[in-house]
Amino acid sequence: MNVSGRIALVTGGSRGIGRAIVCSLAAAGAKVAFVYQSNREAAEQLAAEQNALGHEVWAIQADVSQRAEVDSVVEQVLAKWNKIDILVNNAGIIRDSLLLAMSPEDWQKVIDTNLTSVFSFCQAVLRPMMSARYGRIVNMSSVSADFSNPGQANYAASKAGIEGFSRCMATEYAKRGITVNCVAPGFIETDMTTAVVNAAGDKIKSKIPVKRLGQPSDIANAVLFLASEESGYITGQVLKVDGGLTLGGTG
Repeated sequence: MNVSGRIALVTGGSRGIGRAIVCSLAAAGAKVAFVYQSNREAAEQLAAEQNALGHEVWAIQADVSQRAEVDSVVEQVLAKWNKIDILVNNAGIIRDSLLLAMSPEDWQKVIDTNLTSVFSFCQAVLRPMMSARYGRIVNMSSVSADFSNPGQANYAASKAGIEGFSRCMATEYAKRGITVNCVAPGFIETDMTTAVVNAAGDKIKSKIPVKRLGQPSDIANAVLFLASEESGYITGQVLKVDGGLTLGGTG
């Protein structure tokens, strides 16, 4: 899959799925800037590891829920590399609680981080992508957009919103050479899912036809394809990477 010479920007890139995406894009030849919010040590370690391999990877600290910081990130990348070919909106958080107990602050923080950041970054990269008449945008959704989980009204709403947003954007900018797609992970082994997996790992696996949890690399491989030259006739789609979980059977 060809991303050689491309400039990629990845949000939520220091750990888990984001880290795997950064490594995958860099290994495939892209120069990668990634955004992290708080874990400077993990971010700097990732950048150092990749640069030691001969890849160009750059860590930028920012709060993706703040539009001024989003604009600053995009301006920094354009100043350094003159273009942005690939945008991967991966940043996301959870603040789970049943609806009656969910605070307005927890609702808004999830929406701002998971959904509004996608709008902000997409809008910020549009002009340079339109000028180049080329762009690959991959937005991270979740199977939670389609399947209800108690306590995740804010998270599910943010992910369903990402899918609707992506379809609209894909329609508006296809003629400009910009594709917009979503990847919807199932149960993936990351820091975010550790507590759930520890509590119900075997039960979860029994519901997945392939009988295993996903790895960050499974998601990174899907993102790499949608970010590549070879995916140019695919736009407005949601690619579920869930081991068959959403098929509804037990395998």
